[in-house]
Amino acid sequence: MLYWAAVFLVIALVAGLFGFGGIAAASAGIAQILFAVFLVLFVVALLAHLFRRPPRG
Repeated sequence: MLYWAAVFLVIALVAGLFGFGGIAAASAGIAQILFAVFLVLFVVALLAHLFRRPPRG
């Protein structure tokens, strides 16, 4: 998912360089959403790992 956020960021930068405002804004918006989702999933996975009980045995 982070890969797709980076892809849309690159598309937004290239589109912005060439002056395609609508495409750049849409790509940047998608990249921001994907980055936020990735960040939330990372924090949830980190918390799950920290609060996991050690195995018995």
